[in-house]
Amino acid sequence: MNEKHISRLGFEKRAARLALAAAQAREAAGLGRSEILDELQAVQANPQVYLQGGVYADLAAELTRSSGGPPSPRTVPLQPAELRRTPLPYRIWGEDLIEPGAREQMDVAMLLPITRAGALMPDAHVGYGLPIGGVLATEDAVIPYGVGVDIGCSMMLSVLPLEPQALSTDEARKLLLKHTRFGAGVSFEKQVRGDHPVLHEETWREQPLLRQLLDKAAEQIGTSGSGNHFVEFGTLTLPTPDLGLTAGEYLAVLSHSGSRAFGAQVANHYTRLAQALHPSLDPAARKLAWFPLRSEEGQSYWQAMNLAGRYALANHDLIHARLARALGVQPLVQVSNSHNLAWRQRVGEHDLIVHRKGATPAERGQLGLIPGSMADSGFVVRGRGNPDALASASHGAGRRMGRKAAEKSLSKRDMYDDLRKRGVTLIGGGVDEAPQAYKRIEDVIARQRDLVDVVAEFRPRVVRMDTGREDV
Repeated sequence: MNEKHISRLGFEKRAARLALAAAQAREAAGLGRSEILDELQAVQANPQVYLQGGVYADLAAELTRSSGGPPSPRTVPLQPAELRRTPLPYRIWGEDLIEPGAREQMDVAMLLPITRAGALMPDAHVGYGLPIGGVLATEDAVIPYGVGVDIGCSMMLSVLPLEPQALSTDEARKLLLKHTRFGAGVSFEKQVRGDHPVLHEETWREQPLLRQLLDKAAEQIGTSGSGNHFVEFGTLTLPTPDLGLTAGEYLAVLSHSGSRAFGAQVANHYTRLAQALHPSLDPAARKLAWFPLRSEEGQSYWQAMNLAGRYALANHDLIHARLARALGVQPLVQVSNSHNLAWRQRVGEHDLIVHRKGATPAERGQLGLIPGSMADSGFVVRGRGNPDALASASHGAGRRMGRKAAEKSLSKRDMYDDLRKRGVTLIGGGVDEAPQAYKRIEDVIARQRDLVDVVAEFRPRVVRMDTGREDV
């Protein structure tokens, strides 16, 4: 993190210095740039939530002073929260692929008094609170960090009525540069900004927080964040007739995007409220603080979470519509799924809240998408509804090394040599997203044959990710 990243968010003078100091502290704690930038945007939007302590308290105080002082945050009644002595049992898929830290995080989640069931997917790795690849079922309770910061993070695939060779690499590159935008704080120019029905829902007017976030959400609609978000052209191979299509190869667009700054601000706001509800919660479980679903806070978070999920899918809608319109075609079929969300779900004899943090819903017959890396295949899958997995599957290949470790141990030259050998053109991206930083997608798919059936394979050809600037 440097001064350039901070200034692009609009921080000035003393606030800029405090923001940079806090960002560098979070970076030292292991967070990636996109996560830190999302957190800083959340502090900008709601500094009063961060006044009670933590790395952003000084920055929040400065922002509060400079804005004339917003009202104090509403106090939340206390609630006892004793952990179980031993974690509830849960199934693990691909145990040989999963680092011990992810297991330890899942064990803590299974100690919560509200937990009723759980599962760990083969792409699992360490996250914040619930591990990435964790699935957790709770009774009458919702955990903001069980969903994560990028609420509604999701996938979409559009199969186009064109043969793969109909689009040259150079044309695909130009289309992605013109019709997609990436990065923290980035939006389309006002005159070409998209619109979507989600922006006109009455839900935005039902909470002060949502009213405050609407303008930023409207500004960023149809764009993608940084980190592992992407839009790519590639070849979809359908070995047998399915999806309403004949067998064969098709040009396709695959995207991975989420709820942008809007979702991050909702997540951080409600996580702090949940933590205030449980001040005596064991520090190991602090990121898993929850709301009773029937409480005012629980209902407010549930409403905001689902709106963020719809907003994330709206971003995909506009991305795919722009590219299809530029090509002069209509998609033959589209497949999409969210993989950072909580759902009401029947589990055995009970109605529970199932949190999937980096996990794909896989009810029997349900279509979903499991991508690989920037150079590895992704897959269209059909769920088998395995009850032991709470009808879930992996959301991707999963990281085998953290971002900092990848930056230290992997070479950009080697990454680009590998991409050239595999016929992949990359726009943006960094060595922290290199294929070698991820598990082999073939291994991950092989470990979950009882969770999903593979329907089709997508091979990336031209990939766009965050460049850190928009003049590439």
